[in-house]
Amino acid sequence: MRRVALIYNPASGQHSRGHRAAIDKALAVLREAGVEAEALETLAPGSAGILAEEAVRRGCDTVIACGGDGTVHEVLQSLAGTQVALGVVPLGTANALAANLGLQTSPAKAVRKLLTALPVRLSVGKIVYQDAAGETRSRYFTVAAGVGTDALWISRLDPALKRRFGYFLYVVEAFHVWATHTFPLFEAAFIECASAQPRVEEISELLVVRIRNFGGALNNFIPGATLHNQRLRLVAFKTRSRMRYFCFLIAALFGRSRSTPEIEMIDAVSVECRPRNGSSARIFAEADGEILGHLPVRIEIVPDAVTLLIPPSAKP
Repeated sequence: MRRVALIYNPASGQHSRGHRAAIDKALAVLREAGVEAEALETLAPGSAGILAEEAVRRGCDTVIACGGDGTVHEVLQSLAGTQVALGVVPLGTANALAANLGLQTSPAKAVRKLLTALPVRLSVGKIVYQDAAGETRSRYFTVAAGVGTDALWISRLDPALKRRFGYFLYVVEAFHVWATHTFPLFEAAFIECASAQPRVEEISELLVVRIRNFGGALNNFIPGATLHNQRLRLVAFKTRSRMRYFCFLIAALFGRSRSTPEIEMIDAVSVECRPRNGSSARIFAEADGEILGHLPVRIEIVPDAVTLLIPPSAKP
């Protein structure tokens, strides 16, 4: 780590007024270690990716995304396929990747950990989807992607209210979706690791999970999920039952989620999701907590895609 750009979102999280001071402390830690470092402030949604591209062009060997999972997600789009390392400092409401890397601490302390971190080359997920204008788009992801219920939930989270109420809003909106959603079914065709032939199921929700620890109570959300996977770790909800959903969440909160006939955990090479014949339901898709678009969707792994700074104490 010789030349670093810290890209930070001044509006991330519930305590954004102190972000600039926290970033200055992080910069001081880097400069004391002999690292050439600068802070770049995002000005609008999508600008983190543009700033990351500029940092790569200027010869930075590391870009540190300071914000929530959404900021990390934007920066990832510009670093995937390059040799520039990605570091993570938590400043947002949801900091799942930072939690998984053992970096849920102050920016200055997180940067100290990153100074001793190992640059590890990893695979990432890739989701291809249809946007609101009907155009086919794609995004990389490191935390998780979802099609169905969780994407609907994310689409209903108001950014201003999220900054004001934090996780409380997540819980309230999750309960509202659980109580009112009809859980419409769609088709998913899985190419499993042990077979070249697709298996087609009708499901109401698909989760593709890349990390083990989402922070807080969800510190072992999906057994077998890890950043080091060369495959997709999927959770297919083959049910419309509110009670099945509720029981799965309770089990996950206690680290006891497991595969059942109704909610199956699958290791796959790829998965394609499409509407059921005759269905008019609009099924949303998300990645890393960012709402993207809707069906049809394809999700796969991109090998050797990004260099991530992983502290020696982390268990990703």
